[in-house]
Amino acid sequence: MASFQEILTAAVADLSKHGFDSAERVAKWQEQLQKAAEVYAGVGRRAEEMLRESFAVIYRRLIEQGGILRYHPGVERYTLVKLAPHLRGELSRRIQLSANLIVLNKEEAIAKTLRRFSGWATSVPVGGSDIVDKVDVKKAVTKSIKVLPFVERRVIIDQGHKFRASLSEIVARDNKAIAARWHSHFKEAGYDFREDHKERDSKVYLVRGNWAQEKGLVKVGTDGYFEDVTAPGEEVNCRCWVTWVYSLRQLPEQMLTVKGKEALQRK
Repeated sequence: MASFQEILTAAVADLSKHGFDSAERVAKWQEQLQKAAEVYAGVGRRAEEMLRESFAVIYRRLIEQGGILRYHPGVERYTLVKLAPHLRGELSRRIQLSANLIVLNKEEAIAKTLRRFSGWATSVPVGGSDIVDKVDVKKAVTKSIKVLPFVERRVIIDQGHKFRASLSEIVARDNKAIAARWHSHFKEAGYDFREDHKERDSKVYLVRGNWAQEKGLVKVGTDGYFEDVTAPGEEVNCRCWVTWVYSLRQLPEQMLTVKGKEALQRK
């Protein structure tokens, strides 16, 4: 089978010579281009393999090797063993969701490529044109599909951040965390941080309805509830993370009620 670039070169040459003299001519080339583009974009299967490999590495480091515990002071490692079925399920779910996103990006890139070709082809006058810059036309048509590998790598990285945050929240919810302390990468050179995420750095957000709140030991502070802000990794390319709070002693004093302060004094 001729390559995508070969078919595009032939299509641009044909339309430059004959122009848009029939819908059938454009449709014929579109059909060939779509088939070739699907083969070309089939390298996305390698992206799906990279996705699985990347998520497996994240899971092994955080869960099997216990790396996630640095975000959960006081939580014992046996907890991860107990949670293994749930965490494994999240691994499978995230892989499937991310793989679907890669497929959707691939389909969108092919659709944009065909629209650009059609838009150009139908603008060439009947009888063709001697002033068509074939190189520029091909660059414009292939713009979306050429950057597809970059887009796929970006998806893998971004979905990896989301996967880490999701695993951490599962551990937190199961172990009844009472709050979360936000950490931003804004000090990292070259990191394109969000201004509002920078402002969240070191803030402590109460988990709504946690056990300590139900017992009247804590109250929501000036930073508010964790559920009322976007979660770490939720927004595209967000690399923020949280450390989870399980002890009253780890909370700012203004988040403790009188009852909570008294409880600490008795310990």
